[in-house]
Amino acid sequence: MALAAAALAPGFRDPVPDAQGTFRAVMEALARPGSLQRLATLPAVPEPLPPELAAIALALADHEAPLWLDVRLAAAPAVVDWLRFHSGAPVVADPASAAFALIADPAACPPLEAFARGTPDYPDRSATLVLAVAELTTAHGLILEGPGIRGRALLGAAPLPNDFAQRLERNRAGFPLGVDHLLVASGRVAGLPRTTRILGVA
Repeated sequence: MALAAAALAPGFRDPVPDAQGTFRAVMEALARPGSLQRLATLPAVPEPLPPELAAIALALADHEAPLWLDVRLAAAPAVVDWLRFHSGAPVVADPASAAFALIADPAACPPLEAFARGTPDYPDRSATLVLAVAELTTAHGLILEGPGIRGRALLGAAPLPNDFAQRLERNRAGFPLGVDHLLVASGRVAGLPRTTRILGVA
């Protein structure tokens, strides 16, 4: 079956440096939880795929790293075709089978227990959840502490599930198992690895 025209829309403007830059931004975001890192931009992506989700999928997903899409994205055939065409990654229906979960409606994010959390022998065989939020700031929000943070950090994001802080704490309690989070908005990414402790809200 021929691909829809939207699937053939360009990916990164400059594929190699843009993918490398996005990879470095994600790694830095996870190494320094609560910090905001710049992402490479894409000229166009099919609706309703946020460009930040697209950039991370192109930089990190491949034929060995399946993608799971939330209801909003999975309902758009042009999005599914574009991601498959540009990343080479399979799109799976079972969130437990995914290496990366792309979530355009973060307030409706499924429970973390639905995703792969790794195993005692291979804790790295877990999912990374990438949530596209409308607001991302270090001026207020969750009070963070843990590896990669000097003292404490603040990270605010919205919308998110009402119990997001509790989810993160339950996730951290299962270390070394658990999922990692990336929050994206307005060309930026912030990381919340499973090691990060939530102390409250400011």
